[in-house]
Amino acid sequence: MKKKTMKATYLTLLLITLGLMACNDPEDVLKDNNAFINTETLPELTPGTVDFSNYVAIGASFTAGYTDGALFKASQENSFPNMLAMEFAKVGGSNFTQPLMNDNIGGLLIGGNPNSNFLPRLFFDGEGPVRLPATPTTEALNILTGPFHNIGVPGAKSFDMLFDGYGNPANLASGNANPYFVRMASSPSATMIGDAIAQNPSFFTLTLMGGNDVIDYAFWGGDSSKSLTDPATFYTAFTTAINTLTSGGAKGVITNVPYVQDLPHFTTVPHNPIPLDAATAGFLNSINAYGAYNAGIVQAFAFLVGNNLMTQEMADAEIAKRTIVFEEGPDNAVVLMDESLTDLTALNPALVSMRQATEEDLIVLSAASFIGSEAVPGNPQTVNGVAIPLADQWVLIPEEQEAIKQATDSYNNTIESIANSNADLALVNLKDLLNELKTDGISSGDFTLTSDLVTGGAIGLDGIHMTSRGYAMLASKFLEAIDSAFGSNFIASGNTPDLGDYPTNYSPLLP
Repeated sequence: MKKKTMKATYLTLLLITLGLMACNDPEDVLKDNNAFINTETLPELTPGTVDFSNYVAIGASFTAGYTDGALFKASQENSFPNMLAMEFAKVGGSNFTQPLMNDNIGGLLIGGNPNSNFLPRLFFDGEGPVRLPATPTTEALNILTGPFHNIGVPGAKSFDMLFDGYGNPANLASGNANPYFVRMASSPSATMIGDAIAQNPSFFTLTLMGGNDVIDYAFWGGDSSKSLTDPATFYTAFTTAINTLTSGGAKGVITNVPYVQDLPHFTTVPHNPIPLDAATAGFLNSINAYGAYNAGIVQAFAFLVGNNLMTQEMADAEIAKRTIVFEEGPDNAVVLMDESLTDLTALNPALVSMRQATEEDLIVLSAASFIGSEAVPGNPQTVNGVAIPLADQWVLIPEEQEAIKQATDSYNNTIESIANSNADLALVNLKDLLNELKTDGISSGDFTLTSDLVTGGAIGLDGIHMTSRGYAMLASKFLEAIDSAFGSNFIASGNTPDLGDYPTNYSPLLP
């Protein structure tokens, strides 16, 4: 059987080197001869009704500056809260402290040991994202001295932000603590919201509270070992956080939660990436392979219909859905497990709930290097996604997508209701923002950003988190919301991050 590495599905970047002219541009010549005069006068920056003297950012990975599958020093320095703080400094903002990593490798050590959940950052090798071949040096158990204004903790769910053991090293083994918070928490019994309010913030941002409540489930393909946060639990966590953060009179900006299908982690890998020659397709369709399965499901559903356990119409629909057929060509759909199908194993243990993928299925980005690999190296009859169906962790089937959408909509109803009823809160609509990046792109200055993986400029190599340039665009959206809600004029006065100052990717040689 031919194998196809999924790296081939990534766009290969065309690197263009622009020659720079030694002489001045015409515009420079005009300036030198006083023939070019810029008559535009921008208004003076004013803070409106906001006191920016003590800004604290709370959230998860977006707040921390996480990108390319990791948190590292350069990404933190280019976090959108740090960009906001630089603008706030122009109207009375103070120093903005962050719990910086040791280096630009990314990943964490826990007790001196590397951990597969906290790996070095990704970089683009010309074909696709690959991990930096290095060992992390940042030790999670080396507790930093705060307080920190950026309380962004990658992986934090809504209820985690209020959990008083989330920064306790003793809870790491049980999974009830987060090593990113362990290294920055003010004490083992501290909470994220508690550490924020202890600084008596005059202004705050609370970003993507609820994001990990759906992403953790979606990232693993809706695997049964993961779950979506119950909307009632989210409501309690969110309202408690907002009430606490605004209790001292602080104003703030919050965000809603985007739909996962607007992120390239769930849209880049096609449902049909399998190339087959005629001989291989013929074998897979034969009675020695899926031909036997196809015959078996027809027989099983005939039994169910004959015993009045199912209508013929229902049986025909599911037979059509479950029939597996391959053909010569480059675009064969993968085979996957689907727990929503009728369980036929009591009639025949070989009739597991599998089918071929359709355009409605979302294959997660991490499946790119798994599809086409051999479960038993050297044995072409064990190719994952063909001979062996993709397990639940690799695919979001429509039923799982609907569950994610319902949870997201519920969280957003809570967020938007609270934002609309509180004059001290502004809202950044991340849901619409991510959808716009996916559909039309967003133009800002000299750049048009989209959510396309690698080439779009807005989303990093993990397909979920923004690039530094994407975070600069997000910072501008926050400033727009602040201007609109509180009467400042960051946008009109030209006090926004310059997207050209921030990269879309980081070199593997970044010092």
